[in-house]
Amino acid sequence: MSGLALRQIEPEILDQLPETDPRAVASRRDLKRVNAIMAQARITASLLRANLIKPPRRILEIGAGDGTFMLKVAERLAPDWRDIELVLVDRLHLVSDTSVAAFGALGWKVRPVQADVFAYLDENADQSFDAVTANLFLHHFNDGELCRLFAGLSQIAPVFVATEPLRGSLPLLSAGMLWAIGANDVTRHDAAVSVRAGFAGRELSALWPQEPPFELQERRRGLFTQAFVARRSEAAAA
Repeated sequence: MSGLALRQIEPEILDQLPETDPRAVASRRDLKRVNAIMAQARITASLLRANLIKPPRRILEIGAGDGTFMLKVAERLAPDWRDIELVLVDRLHLVSDTSVAAFGALGWKVRPVQADVFAYLDENADQSFDAVTANLFLHHFNDGELCRLFAGLSQIAPVFVATEPLRGSLPLLSAGMLWAIGANDVTRHDAAVSVRAGFAGRELSALWPQEPPFELQERRRGLFTQAFVARRSEAAAA
């Protein structure tokens, strides 16, 4: 894994473009296909089902983008999970009325929040959720920022589920092949950057706080995904 032994965090083009820029709009459309190829929604839904003892009442997604990823997750869970309040936090306001209506048709009530994730956690430290999710979001942060983020998340929910880029030779090679699905220059650049900033082994587990005690799961899922789950131990939850 030459050149990939350590995380390399570099700026992503999409994060620097105005939200209405045509290249940004096209790249966000590409990301929906990338998520499908990586089977991220299926993995997230499976991890939520496996780690929540009963259907949740409140879920928080951080780095939610336009909400369409979580809509795919909700479609998988809605037959058994209804009447759920879903809070979608992102630094941009991208959630459309159409998406809100689609969630409503599944029995999920959505509240989009435009905010920096750290500011949101600081301002809502007294809030509680049954689960927090993140998809292709954690790799944007360095280890110090992740420690701060995890410290806040560990206080507001008993379960945290994340699906991130797997840092490895095959994912990096595959990122370079995204031209084959018509991905634009922004997506092709950012995909490689994301892989180099991604995770392997138990890197995320090492950054999760030791208190309160959580049971941690971290491993590769499929060819391209590093999945991480933190579930508050039964002793701590009692």
